[in-house]
Amino acid sequence: MGFPIMETLKFWLQDHPTIVSFRWSPALSWGSTWFFLISAISFYVTAAVTLHLILRFLGRRRPVPLGPIPAIHNLAMSVTSLTIFTGMLLSAKAELRDTRWLWRRTRTTPFEWFLCFPLGIRPSGRVFFWSYAFYLSRFLHMLRTFFIVLRHRKLSFFRLFNHSILLVMSFLWLEFTQSFQVLAILFSTAVNTAVYGYRLWVEIGLPVRNFWFTVDCQMVLLCCNLVCHFGVLLLHYLRGGCNGIGAWLFNSLLNVAILMLFLRSYVNEFWRRNLNNPTSYSSSKDYSPKHAKLNGSYAKLN
Repeated sequence: MGFPIMETLKFWLQDHPTIVSFRWSPALSWGSTWFFLISAISFYVTAAVTLHLILRFLGRRRPVPLGPIPAIHNLAMSVTSLTIFTGMLLSAKAELRDTRWLWRRTRTTPFEWFLCFPLGIRPSGRVFFWSYAFYLSRFLHMLRTFFIVLRHRKLSFFRLFNHSILLVMSFLWLEFTQSFQVLAILFSTAVNTAVYGYRLWVEIGLPVRNFWFTVDCQMVLLCCNLVCHFGVLLLHYLRGGCNGIGAWLFNSLLNVAILMLFLRSYVNEFWRRNLNNPTSYSSSKDYSPKHAKLNGSYAKLN
């Protein structure tokens, strides 16, 4: 019974003609031009700031009712992230299987391939289809900014910077066939699946035991990415070069900037909550919708 299901899953996530024949190209891939990227980020920042200013000008203090929209968004992000994670994992396994002959010639291990693409690789095939899917999912991810503004009237520089940079980074992965993107996508989608599943759990009013779950997950993600970047740098010098190293260097600097901003926000929020309520950090066994204001207190962190 399970065998046909697995074969069907592999076909739709690994061997479908659209996935196998994918090629990153301005003529074939929606949103694959620099003009589109810059326009999308400009529109995102302008729309978010405008909405924030309008709400402040109107003097609205109560949250704007959004109904089930945030819950639907959390469900969509969790399912999308899980799909990309599964598709990338299956596709990476298939790519490793199909290029095994090349590894023996170049003396490359699967671990090295995950961190360091060989020079001259093109952004086409299974792995890059899911990289493109991850790039598109960043636009869905950006909608959370508007939910935070409407609900909590909060708009931080960190949020705008973080979401914009994540979009730029995923674009650079494809544009320059950057090394390390397979592991980065697997890490990100695994964390996003858990984080948005947790947020869905909160949205539908189920009890919550760990208030800082989403913040800690994102902290782990940033630290894992930082550690892997050192592995890419090491392989670049030991193996004679990794593809897209220029884009990797730029993304590394952006990752450090995001990590520093995140740490500052994390520490500030930690001390603020401890000073206001020393028992709020530990756990909460009676979380309910009436505590909804707590759900937004880490808004600037996510």
